[in-house]
Amino acid sequence: MSPLKGAYPSTKCDGSKYYRASITYKNKHISLGSFHEEHAAHQAYLDANSILFENKYSYDNYNPDTSLAFEKWIILHNFRDNGYYIKTPIYMHKYYFSYFLEETVELTFDVDDLFYYSIHKIFKRKGYLFVNDYGIQSSILQRFGIKNFSVEGKDYYFKDGNPYNLRYHNIVVINKYYGVEKGTSKGSEIYVTKIHIRGNYIVGKYISEEKAAIAFNKAADYLKINKITNKTFPRNYIENLGPTRYEEIYNKIRLPYKIINLNSFDKN
Repeated sequence: MSPLKGAYPSTKCDGSKYYRASITYKNKHISLGSFHEEHAAHQAYLDANSILFENKYSYDNYNPDTSLAFEKWIILHNFRDNGYYIKTPIYMHKYYFSYFLEETVELTFDVDDLFYYSIHKIFKRKGYLFVNDYGIQSSILQRFGIKNFSVEGKDYYFKDGNPYNLRYHNIVVINKYYGVEKGTSKGSEIYVTKIHIRGNYIVGKYISEEKAAIAFNKAADYLKINKITNKTFPRNYIENLGPTRYEEIYNKIRLPYKIINLNSFDKN
């Protein structure tokens, strides 16, 4: 009996048999997945053939009866329609692209992020969207200057209310530095610096967001140098501020009495 087209027998380490499915399109050999049965692998080939050669389906009309995984469905449609084979579930549009976590979850990004997400797969766990970058789980929101543990609505928000619209124009960062919150005083905009040591301590209130960020760094340095707490604080990096200017601002900041007079009994 002749083997079914697109299905190729293979053997696992334990000796059990399975079938790999693949298809060639525009001189590109494309793996379609592994299957227990030859017929299922052949069906995956037929489904891929219907997409690539017969132009039978569209990317946004997933056929639930297909043998293809949804991710592969998107990848094949993008290759057919846009001419680029991308290994992550991306479908390209004229001014942006869609990244599909699943059939009902579509993220949208600006084209500036296309290369990054073509080689970094996005995962979702407990509402947290992240990528594995150099072995470290990194929130995708960090690419917008949103720090870990930032709170939506307080530290940032989405203009259209859609947290899956991740285009740069849709994301507004309110508080981009650790320990700094934007507020108002007597009708003027201010930045309040707080640091948490068994409760929040106010470091100061500043009219400059950068100075407020440096004040947090100085408070964190003081607590570490004087071994007042075992807690490890992150540090703020202030772009476009040279070391001389940073040091000048840092040295002028005066920490409040409540922080200076903390002692090692406040360790946590």
